[in-house]
Amino acid sequence: MSQTTVPYRGETAAPGSLITLDGQVQWAGLLMGPGTPYGIASEGLTGWADLPALDTGDVVRPDQHGAWPGAQWAQPRSVGATVWLLPESADRASATAEALLTATGVRAGEEWLAVRLHGQTLACRARIGQRVVPTNRAFATQGATKVALQWVCADPRRYSVDERSVRTQLPAPEPGLSWQAAGLEWPLDWGLAGSTGNLTVVNEGDAPTAPLIEFRGPVQRPSLTRMSDNRQLQYDIELADSDVLTVDTTAGTVTLNGTASRIHTAMATSLPEHLFQLEPGETALAFRAAPGPVDPRASVTVTWRDARW
Repeated sequence: MSQTTVPYRGETAAPGSLITLDGQVQWAGLLMGPGTPYGIASEGLTGWADLPALDTGDVVRPDQHGAWPGAQWAQPRSVGATVWLLPESADRASATAEALLTATGVRAGEEWLAVRLHGQTLACRARIGQRVVPTNRAFATQGATKVALQWVCADPRRYSVDERSVRTQLPAPEPGLSWQAAGLEWPLDWGLAGSTGNLTVVNEGDAPTAPLIEFRGPVQRPSLTRMSDNRQLQYDIELADSDVLTVDTTAGTVTLNGTASRIHTAMATSLPEHLFQLEPGETALAFRAAPGPVDPRASVTVTWRDARW
């Protein structure tokens, strides 16, 4: 089993890659805060470290006080900031304002909003929800004004900027002692250790996180089981040695080689993809396949970010 830190899938760099100082905010390639022409007002950010509003499944007790407690689900996170637009000089006013307006325009998809506080950078996927730019006299003559920004994070969790990955192969027995023609020779050769097919992921945050799972062939009917409750993802598919079946539990998708959907191959015992979460702390997982010969090239890779409320 090996563990590495890698850039986020589909991104050219990790979120917050421009941040160097506490109090800085990075959004859509624009860096705001200390050391930039975009100073964060003294009140800072709102909604960033707050607990999101909650929806609950509580049911009122009809014959006594209170309610039966139900599930709790966090609503989207709303993050606000007041930003001072302070160009270095009057001739830089247009370029400084244009960079801010371009970064905070309307986009269909989400981007990373990253914030560094007390040496720790966390990030949310977000979209701009509001932008207010007072075009007063100071803005018209010097390019200086106080801009109000609001982001909406559909997923309210704040994630670590780096991903971690763990990989394992299918269970394989150890070869045991190597017998020579003359019998055993010292030092004893037990051969290379076999794979257990088990792995452990560690979510160092305080919120469940959704992993990205990649099954690589050759393997038939691959599965990944969460040992704490025996819930699993299992797919009735045969993968060749060049095939990769990608399960994105955030999007709830299953794709073969990055293009063709194979969500219909999910077996009846398979958990809906978006429910296969990694709770805070350690999670033990087991990689298995259909009975038969084991190919050492078959593997599963689990990639995740630590998640925090």
